[in-house]
Amino acid sequence: MDKFTSVFNGIKPVIGMIHLKALPGTPKNSLNSSEIIRAALDEADIYMKAGIDAIMIENMHDVPYLKGNVGHEISSLMTLVGYLIKQKTQLPVGIQILAGANMEALAAAKAAGLDFIRAEGFVFAHVADEGFIEAQAGELLRYRKNINAEEIAIFTDIKKKHSSHAITNDVTLLDTAKAAQFFLSDGIIITGSHTGVSASVEELNSLEDLETPVLIGSGITKDNVVDYWPICDGMIVGSYFKKEGYWQNELEYNRVSEFMKLVKKL
Repeated sequence: MDKFTSVFNGIKPVIGMIHLKALPGTPKNSLNSSEIIRAALDEADIYMKAGIDAIMIENMHDVPYLKGNVGHEISSLMTLVGYLIKQKTQLPVGIQILAGANMEALAAAKAAGLDFIRAEGFVFAHVADEGFIEAQAGELLRYRKNINAEEIAIFTDIKKKHSSHAITNDVTLLDTAKAAQFFLSDGIIITGSHTGVSASVEELNSLEDLETPVLIGSGITKDNVVDYWPICDGMIVGSYFKKEGYWQNELEYNRVSEFMKLVKKL
């Protein structure tokens, strides 16, 4: 059984995002650790009651992001939050630590008993707003082996949003996906150009023969989910579940609940 099937028990999952409040030491931080944890657990409760399939936490409020590594004040608190959400919900739970702090995310997932991480900079290189992001597949999978964390799935962005891909413009999305598959990605994430922007249906259709599961990582809404549902293996939804569909706003139960009711029909 592949890791994707094992993590999600064979279903096509909708993964709801929890964007943690700005963490200690970051420019926008204004809450103490207890308040950050409470806010995250409240959102996990909303997701669970609304019927979400899985949850992922991310430090999206920690702008501007560090490139490739974060301090222990970030990874340790995210580990604790992840552990508490996993214990509370018993759902599949994942973590992404921005920007490109993939080893820190894997360590946090191992310590917290989480199920998957989202990794950027897995194959090829790109220029992000944090700077030049190099490929990490070799180091990351060896680290997973070394810390005995092979049960944790690694889902990998390709041609990632908020980035320039001019240096790999001669490499198609399909070829990039095949490279990620060859380098043992457990699932490939496709996004639009920015947070909340939909992925290209045409490009997704080009991946139909790929053996590795494909997740859509941005831009899914109640209005377009019917178009994307047949051409993916899972969805990561953040912005749409927030008030007015904007990622920085508060999570709304009704938006999640109505979306999940529609998905169950699909």
